[in-house]
Amino acid sequence: MTVDVGDIITKEPLTVMDKEKGPVLISLFDMSKDKRIVLVALPGAFTPTCHRNHLPGYVKDYESFKGQGIDEVYCVSVNDIYVMEAWSDSQNSKGKVVMLADGGAKFTKSIGMDVDLELFGMGTRSKRYSMLIENTVIKVINIEIKPGSAEISGSKKMLEDS
Repeated sequence: MTVDVGDIITKEPLTVMDKEKGPVLISLFDMSKDKRIVLVALPGAFTPTCHRNHLPGYVKDYESFKGQGIDEVYCVSVNDIYVMEAWSDSQNSKGKVVMLADGGAKFTKSIGMDVDLELFGMGTRSKRYSMLIENTVIKVINIEIKPGSAEISGSKKMLEDS
């Protein structure tokens, strides 16, 4: 079942890279307590639309999100944390967008945002979407409809909605 506006975000863990500790499990439930956060999700690090069109907008618009009272911007993909960190380096997103890995797609499946991209050699991945979460409650969900597009789930739309 796909999550909807008004639902509480799952406690299913994701992996983040800690400078001192290395890979660490966190939950968006815990990270969004008493906070306003934006989550951007995409099929894969380094994939063309994600790399050229989707993530760069969130990096560029980071200060605008902060100006609108967003505490943190997170990016999740069904990749391992080392791929997500390499992608973060290539996108100059450190200090702006926090990369989260959903290596086994458990988080993605738990919220009903998984998609089978086996036909493209990618296996189970995440749909392209963005989400505004306030104090653990999903306030906005923007799910991309058109493959290869990042308009509905892009940073400009999320800025309008947040």
